[in-house]
Amino acid sequence: MDLCSLLPAKFRRRRPRVALLRLDGTIGMARPGARALSDAALAPRIERAFKNGAFDAVALVINSPGGSPVQSSLIAARIRRLADENHIPVHAFVEDVAASGGYWLACAADDIWTDATSIVGSIGVISAGFGLDGFIERHGIARRVHTAGQSKSFLDPFRPEKPEDVARLEILLADMHVSFTDWVTARRGARLKRDDLFTGEFWTGRQALDTGLIDGIAHAVPKLKELYGEKVKIVPFVQRRSLLSRFGAQLGAEAASGLAQTVEERALWSRYGL
Repeated sequence: MDLCSLLPAKFRRRRPRVALLRLDGTIGMARPGARALSDAALAPRIERAFKNGAFDAVALVINSPGGSPVQSSLIAARIRRLADENHIPVHAFVEDVAASGGYWLACAADDIWTDATSIVGSIGVISAGFGLDGFIERHGIARRVHTAGQSKSFLDPFRPEKPEDVARLEILLADMHVSFTDWVTARRGARLKRDDLFTGEFWTGRQALDTGLIDGIAHAVPKLKELYGEKVKIVPFVQRRSLLSRFGAQLGAEAASGLAQTVEERALWSRYGL
Protein backbone atom coordinates (compact mmCIF):
# COMPACT_ATOMS: atom_id res chain seq x y z
CA MET A 1 0.00 0.00 0.00
CA ASP A 2 1.20 3.54 -0.84
CA LEU A 3 1.47 5.27 2.54
CA CYS A 4 1.23 8.67 0.83
CA SER A 5 -2.32 7.83 -0.23
CA LEU A 6 -3.33 7.68 3.44
CA LEU A 7 -2.26 11.26 4.07
CA PRO A 8 -4.72 14.15 3.81
CA ALA A 9 -4.66 15.82 0.37
CA LYS A 10 -2.93 18.95 1.67
CA PHE A 11 0.08 16.82 2.73
CA ARG A 12 0.24 14.67 -0.37
CA ARG A 13 1.32 17.48 -2.66
CA ARG A 14 4.33 19.57 -1.71
CA ARG A 15 4.09 23.31 -2.24
CA PRO A 16 6.13 24.41 -5.25
CA ARG A 17 9.41 25.93 -4.11
CA VAL A 18 11.55 28.46 -5.98
CA ALA A 19 15.06 29.47 -4.93
CA LEU A 20 15.67 33.19 -5.36
CA LEU A 21 19.25 34.31 -5.99
CA ARG A 22 20.04 38.03 -5.94
CA LEU A 23 22.85 39.05 -8.31
CA ASP A 24 23.31 42.63 -7.20
CA GLY A 25 26.34 44.79 -7.97
CA THR A 26 29.28 45.06 -10.30
CA ILE A 27 30.92 41.88 -11.56
CA GLY A 28 34.53 41.08 -10.69
CA MET A 29 36.83 39.90 -7.95
CA ALA A 30 36.12 41.94 -4.82
CA ARG A 31 38.77 43.77 -2.85
CA PRO A 32 39.01 42.80 0.88
CA GLY A 33 36.01 44.02 2.83
CA ALA A 34 33.91 44.83 -0.24
CA ARG A 35 31.28 43.03 -2.26
CA ALA A 36 31.30 42.15 -5.93
CA LEU A 37 29.76 39.39 -8.00
CA SER A 38 32.36 36.70 -8.64
CA ASP A 39 32.12 33.00 -9.36
CA ALA A 40 34.07 32.12 -6.22
CA ALA A 41 31.82 34.21 -3.97
CA LEU A 42 28.55 33.07 -5.54
CA ALA A 43 29.38 29.39 -6.04
CA PRO A 44 28.15 28.14 -2.62
CA ARG A 45 24.76 29.86 -3.00
CA ILE A 46 24.32 28.77 -6.60
CA GLU A 47 25.23 25.16 -5.77
CA ARG A 48 22.75 25.07 -2.85
CA ALA A 49 19.95 26.44 -5.01
CA PHE A 50 20.24 23.52 -7.43
CA LYS A 51 21.11 20.83 -4.87
CA ASN A 52 19.13 17.60 -4.38
CA GLY A 53 16.04 18.69 -6.27
CA ALA A 54 14.92 20.82 -3.32
CA PHE A 55 13.49 23.47 -5.64
CA ASP A 56 11.20 23.39 -8.64
CA ALA A 57 12.89 26.41 -10.20
CA VAL A 58 15.56 29.04 -9.63
CA ALA A 59 14.88 32.76 -10.00
CA LEU A 60 17.70 35.22 -10.62
CA VAL A 61 17.01 38.79 -9.52
CA ILE A 62 19.60 40.87 -11.36
CA ASN A 63 20.73 44.43 -10.78
CA SER A 64 24.15 44.84 -12.38
CA PRO A 65 25.84 47.26 -14.80
CA GLY A 66 28.39 44.59 -15.71
CA GLY A 67 32.11 44.32 -15.08
CA SER A 68 34.52 41.46 -15.71
CA PRO A 69 33.77 39.40 -18.84
CA VAL A 70 35.57 36.41 -17.31
CA GLN A 71 33.55 36.42 -14.07
CA SER A 72 30.34 36.99 -16.06
CA SER A 73 31.14 33.93 -18.16
CA LEU A 74 32.08 31.77 -15.17
CA ILE A 75 28.95 32.63 -13.17
CA ALA A 76 26.61 32.17 -16.13
CA ALA A 77 28.25 28.88 -17.11
CA ARG A 78 27.89 27.51 -13.56
CA ILE A 79 24.18 28.41 -13.47
CA ARG A 80 23.57 26.89 -16.90
CA ARG A 81 25.50 23.69 -16.13
CA LEU A 82 23.61 23.04 -12.89
CA ALA A 83 20.26 23.85 -14.51
CA ASP A 84 20.90 21.36 -17.31
CA GLU A 85 22.25 18.65 -15.01
CA ASN A 86 19.29 18.92 -12.62
CA HIS A 87 16.61 19.73 -15.22
CA ILE A 88 15.55 22.83 -13.29
CA PRO A 89 14.12 25.89 -15.09
CA VAL A 90 15.75 29.26 -14.45
CA HIS A 91 13.96 32.61 -14.67
CA ALA A 92 15.73 36.00 -14.69
CA PHE A 93 14.11 39.17 -13.33
CA VAL A 94 15.83 42.50 -13.97
CA GLU A 95 15.48 45.39 -11.55
CA ASP A 96 17.23 48.67 -12.47
CA VAL A 97 19.76 47.31 -14.92
CA ALA A 98 21.14 44.16 -16.51
CA ALA A 99 23.66 45.63 -18.91
CA SER A 100 26.88 44.27 -20.39
CA GLY A 101 27.97 41.51 -17.98
CA GLY A 102 24.65 41.86 -16.18
CA TYR A 103 22.85 40.87 -19.37
CA TRP A 104 25.38 38.03 -19.83
CA LEU A 105 24.12 36.68 -16.48
CA ALA A 106 20.48 37.14 -17.47
CA CYS A 107 21.03 35.00 -20.56
CA ALA A 108 21.85 32.04 -18.31
CA ALA A 109 18.09 31.88 -17.62
CA ASP A 110 15.46 30.23 -19.79
CA ASP A 111 13.49 33.47 -19.89
CA ILE A 112 14.13 37.11 -18.98
CA TRP A 113 11.58 39.48 -17.42
CA THR A 114 12.08 43.18 -16.67
CA ASP A 115 10.30 46.25 -15.48
CA ALA A 116 9.14 48.52 -18.31
CA THR A 117 11.81 51.04 -17.28
CA SER A 118 14.69 48.62 -16.60
CA ILE A 119 17.86 49.06 -18.66
CA VAL A 120 19.09 46.00 -20.59
CA GLY A 121 21.58 45.24 -23.35
CA SER A 122 24.93 46.97 -23.81
CA ILE A 123 26.26 43.86 -25.56
CA GLY A 124 29.82 45.04 -26.01
CA VAL A 125 33.21 45.16 -24.31
CA ILE A 126 34.91 48.26 -22.96
CA SER A 127 38.35 49.10 -21.63
CA ALA A 128 38.73 52.44 -19.88
CA GLY A 129 41.57 54.11 -18.04
CA PHE A 130 43.49 57.35 -17.59
CA GLY A 131 46.57 58.80 -19.26
CA LEU A 132 48.73 60.39 -16.58
CA ASP A 133 51.93 60.99 -18.56
CA GLY A 134 51.23 64.73 -18.94
CA PHE A 135 50.44 65.07 -15.24
CA ILE A 136 53.67 63.52 -13.98
CA GLU A 137 55.70 65.48 -16.54
CA ARG A 138 54.23 68.78 -15.29
CA HIS A 139 55.12 67.83 -11.73
CA GLY A 140 58.66 66.76 -12.52
CA ILE A 141 58.05 63.07 -11.81
CA ALA A 142 60.14 60.56 -13.74
CA ARG A 143 58.64 57.15 -14.55
CA ARG A 144 61.18 54.31 -14.26
CA VAL A 145 60.13 50.95 -15.66
CA HIS A 146 62.44 48.04 -16.46
CA THR A 147 61.07 44.97 -18.22
CA ALA A 148 62.13 41.70 -19.78
CA GLY A 149 59.75 41.36 -22.72
CA GLN A 150 58.82 44.24 -24.96
CA SER A 151 55.10 44.15 -24.13
CA LYS A 152 55.35 44.02 -20.34
CA SER A 153 54.59 47.76 -20.04
CA PHE A 154 51.51 47.43 -22.26
CA LEU A 155 49.30 50.55 -22.01
CA ASP A 156 51.28 52.00 -19.10
CA PRO A 157 49.09 54.96 -17.99
CA PHE A 158 52.18 56.96 -17.02
CA ARG A 159 53.65 56.84 -20.53
CA PRO A 160 52.30 58.21 -23.83
CA GLU A 161 49.90 55.84 -25.54
CA LYS A 162 51.47 53.75 -28.29
CA PRO A 163 49.52 53.03 -31.50
CA GLU A 164 50.69 49.41 -31.46
CA ASP A 165 49.34 48.98 -27.91
CA VAL A 166 45.96 50.38 -28.94
CA ALA A 167 45.84 48.07 -31.97
CA ARG A 168 46.61 45.06 -29.76
CA LEU A 169 43.91 46.11 -27.25
CA GLU A 170 41.33 46.40 -30.02
CA ILE A 171 42.10 42.82 -31.10
CA LEU A 172 41.62 41.59 -27.52
CA LEU A 173 38.33 43.48 -27.10
CA ALA A 174 37.03 42.20 -30.43
CA ASP A 175 37.73 38.61 -29.41
CA MET A 176 35.89 39.10 -26.09
CA HIS A 177 33.00 40.65 -28.00
CA VAL A 178 32.74 37.54 -30.18
CA SER A 179 32.41 35.39 -27.03
CA PHE A 180 29.67 37.67 -25.71
CA THR A 181 27.67 37.75 -28.95
CA ASP A 182 28.02 33.98 -29.39
CA TRP A 183 26.63 33.43 -25.87
CA VAL A 184 23.65 35.75 -26.41
CA THR A 185 22.92 34.20 -29.80
CA ALA A 186 23.14 30.67 -28.42
CA ARG A 187 20.86 31.45 -25.48
CA ARG A 188 18.28 33.72 -27.16
CA GLY A 189 18.33 32.09 -30.60
CA ALA A 190 15.32 32.76 -32.81
CA ARG A 191 13.84 35.11 -30.19
CA LEU A 192 16.21 37.87 -31.34
CA LYS A 193 14.34 40.05 -33.83
CA ARG A 194 17.12 42.33 -35.06
CA ASP A 195 20.68 42.01 -36.35
CA ASP A 196 22.01 45.23 -34.80
CA LEU A 197 21.80 44.23 -31.14
CA PHE A 198 25.54 43.78 -30.53
CA THR A 199 26.76 47.38 -30.86
CA GLY A 200 26.88 48.18 -27.14
CA GLU A 201 23.56 50.03 -27.30
CA PHE A 202 21.10 49.58 -24.44
CA TRP A 203 17.32 49.83 -24.17
CA THR A 204 14.50 50.14 -21.66
CA GLY A 205 12.57 47.00 -20.87
CA ARG A 206 9.67 48.07 -23.06
CA GLN A 207 12.02 48.68 -26.00
CA ALA A 208 13.96 45.47 -25.36
CA LEU A 209 10.74 43.44 -25.63
CA ASP A 210 10.45 44.52 -29.26
CA THR A 211 14.04 43.40 -29.97
CA GLY A 212 13.71 39.93 -28.44
CA LEU A 213 16.31 40.60 -25.76
CA ILE A 214 13.67 39.85 -23.10
CA ASP A 215 10.51 37.77 -22.91
CA GLY A 216 8.15 40.13 -21.19
CA ILE A 217 7.42 42.84 -18.63
CA ALA A 218 6.94 41.30 -15.19
CA HIS A 219 8.11 41.42 -11.59
CA ALA A 220 9.47 38.41 -9.73
CA VAL A 221 6.79 37.52 -7.15
CA PRO A 222 3.68 37.99 -9.34
CA LYS A 223 5.29 36.15 -12.25
CA LEU A 224 6.43 33.24 -10.10
CA LYS A 225 2.92 32.94 -8.67
CA GLU A 226 1.54 32.93 -12.19
CA LEU A 227 3.99 30.18 -13.22
CA TYR A 228 3.90 28.00 -10.08
CA GLY A 229 0.65 28.88 -8.32
CA GLU A 230 -0.42 31.23 -5.55
CA LYS A 231 1.01 28.91 -2.89
CA VAL A 232 4.53 28.88 -4.31
CA LYS A 233 7.17 29.24 -1.63
CA ILE A 234 9.97 31.63 -2.64
CA VAL A 235 13.17 31.02 -0.68
CA PRO A 236 15.75 33.85 -0.83
CA PHE A 237 19.43 32.91 -0.76
CA VAL A 238 21.12 35.83 0.95
CA GLN A 239 24.83 36.54 0.71
CA ARG A 240 26.48 36.52 4.12
CA ARG A 241 28.75 39.49 4.68
CA SER A 242 32.02 39.06 6.51
CA LEU A 243 32.80 40.96 9.71
CA LEU A 244 35.35 42.97 7.77
CA SER A 245 32.70 43.99 5.27
CA ARG A 246 30.10 44.77 7.93
CA PHE A 247 32.34 47.08 9.93
CA GLY A 248 34.03 48.59 6.88
CA ALA A 249 37.54 47.96 8.19
CA GLN A 250 39.89 49.10 5.45
CA LEU A 251 43.22 50.67 6.24
CA GLY A 252 46.25 52.10 4.47
CA ALA A 253 46.80 50.87 0.93
CA GLU A 254 43.52 48.95 1.02
CA ALA A 255 41.64 52.23 1.52
CA ALA A 256 43.32 53.81 -1.50
CA SER A 257 42.63 50.72 -3.59
CA GLY A 258 39.05 50.73 -2.36
CA LEU A 259 38.60 54.36 -3.39
CA ALA A 260 39.84 53.63 -6.91
CA GLN A 261 37.50 50.65 -7.26
CA THR A 262 34.59 52.69 -5.88
CA VAL A 263 35.18 55.36 -8.53
CA GLU A 264 35.30 52.70 -11.24
CA GLU A 265 32.09 51.08 -9.99
CA ARG A 266 30.38 54.47 -9.80
CA ALA A 267 31.34 55.10 -13.44
CA LEU A 268 29.78 51.77 -14.49
CA TRP A 269 26.47 52.58 -12.81
CA SER A 270 26.41 56.19 -14.06
CA ARG A 271 26.52 55.06 -17.71
CA TYR A 272 22.92 53.96 -17.24
CA GLY A 273 21.75 57.01 -15.32
CA LEU A 274 21.92 55.26 -11.93
